[in-house]
Amino acid sequence: MSNILVSAAKQAPVEDQPIEICERKGLGHPDSVCDAVMDRVSVALCSEYLSRFGRILHHNIDKGLLVAGKVECRFGGGEVLEPMLVVFGDRATFSVGSETVPVEEIVQNTTREWFRQNLPLVDPDRHLRYQVELKQGSQSLVDVFERGGGVVGANDTSAAVGFAPMTMTERIVLETDVFLNSGDFAKRHPEVGRGTKVMGVRRYEHLHLTVAAPFVDRFVESEAAYFRQKEEVRLETRSFVRSRTTFSQADVALNTADVRGRGVNGAYLTVLGTPADGADSGQVGRGNRVNGIIPLNRPTCSEAAAGKNPVNHVGKIYNFLTYRIANRIHAETPGVREAYVWLLSKIGQPIDQPKIASVQLLLTPGTALTEVSGKVEELVSDELANIMEFSSELAHGRLSVC
Repeated sequence: MSNILVSAAKQAPVEDQPIEICERKGLGHPDSVCDAVMDRVSVALCSEYLSRFGRILHHNIDKGLLVAGKVECRFGGGEVLEPMLVVFGDRATFSVGSETVPVEEIVQNTTREWFRQNLPLVDPDRHLRYQVELKQGSQSLVDVFERGGGVVGANDTSAAVGFAPMTMTERIVLETDVFLNSGDFAKRHPEVGRGTKVMGVRRYEHLHLTVAAPFVDRFVESEAAYFRQKEEVRLETRSFVRSRTTFSQADVALNTADVRGRGVNGAYLTVLGTPADGADSGQVGRGNRVNGIIPLNRPTCSEAAAGKNPVNHVGKIYNFLTYRIANRIHAETPGVREAYVWLLSKIGQPIDQPKIASVQLLLTPGTALTEVSGKVEELVSDELANIMEFSSELAHGRLSVC
């Protein structure tokens, strides 16, 4: 394809740079909840549309908000005073001919099921309220979505970027949060909720992680117990980090706003295991990128992938596809140390024909661009040729948005 451009990048690889910063928001973080729920709703709508009509209809469930509730935390167990509010915004198809699609029912049932599966302390009937503000799509964008003649046209002029591979810092930030939210860890530490956040900074060979982990008040008997349990969690987390890194130093700090002697006000406590129960609201697009992290040393896409339709919304498709292409390039092309992939769409044009597909490579010493450029172009062309199969993976929820 003439619109594929492969070039050599000039910057130092991220692992060779003196400072690196990376963040991950955990499963129960309000921003992650928004991303995951809105995308699960999109998958549910795709399933409903396919079942009823044999095709996915126009929708975008990517304007979501989780409004924090109100709780009173107490050692030994507090109470929920006001429920959280989940707001669903943007567009969906509500009917075809005389057949109506129960969109609002699908939205609420899907959300309830997600919370039951992922945040078991949240009762979606008592602790959540629902505000569905989905409207019918505009005539012009619905028309672009439904035009026949092969690969569907892009719904927007938009760009996405992905990279590979992750650095050690990026991997350990991701792995540490996954560890804190794992089933085995929950069995050992039921007091730790799932609304975690891990911020990592590497300065040369020194890695420091600052972890925020909400404790569930019903599993904490007193202030003294809180600080004892907190230190146990910190030491176990530090041991995990050190076992998976080769840095000369690796330190972990936990819940650094805590102050002894201030009771519940000096401890990071929640009633339901997520700060959304009474402290922090969440919004689609403020959480992790589609590779699971927020990598501040890397170029990232401004589009939120969560909830967008997987048929022609390039804000979702290209967001995921750039990372897939970058990972294939790195895995299948000897001599490539880092790969960066940009895809730019043009509204109305087939999504398999981006306006530009740009690949920038950081090559190992002794590797010439001419040695790898042909292989890289083939990989990009192959992924674009199979974009409809890739979109089907997204429609069936086989790739996680956060």
